Amino acid sequence: MRDIFLTQAMPKISDVAELKIILYIFYLLNRKQGFSSFVTYREISPCVSLIAGVDEKKLRQVLELATNYGILRRIEVKAEEAYESIHSPTHHESIFTLYEQNIAMITPMIAEELKEAEKVYPEQWIKQAFEEAVMLNKRSWRYISRILEHWGSEGKKGGKYRQSFKEGSPNKYIEGKYGHLVKR
Repeated sequence: MRDIFLTQAMPKISDVAELKIILYIFYLLNRKQGFSSFVTYREISPCVSLIAGVDEKKLRQVLELATNYGILRRIEVKAEEAYESIHSPTHHESIFTLYEQNIAMITPMIAEELKEAEKVYPEQWIKQAFEEAVMLNKRSWRYISRILEHWGSEGKKGGKYRQSFKEGSPNKYIEGKYGHLVKR
């Protein structure tokens, strides 16, 4: 989260009140545990007047600016206004967070590969692949992506198998990894 703040948010902030409000929002986001990576307007507004010395109008202006800058994203949560970091998914632990916490800083090239992996593999598989790599002290995206590719082609023990690999499927050997070697 601090890398996002320093590289994305800080260069766009123009006044002290804006800086204080954005820092406070990132502080609140950082304190969140589990699935909720957003803060509601009601969570932000009571303390902002004390911290930044601003009124509601100024707070709304800063939130609008942060949204326009791409620092925050405005979302509706059960008819309530809420804000989240633009780089932080709301419903799951970010693959970017997993990567930064367990491997290294994200490069643009790795970011593209991570986005692609999120589209292809289930969230649980990604988390488990990171856990396995860390446990074996193989901290590289190449290793993790190979785990995911293996699970994708061979199925995953204890997890869900791909449709063609279900027990008893007559085509499980023909459509598998070595299907090109089998004649009918």
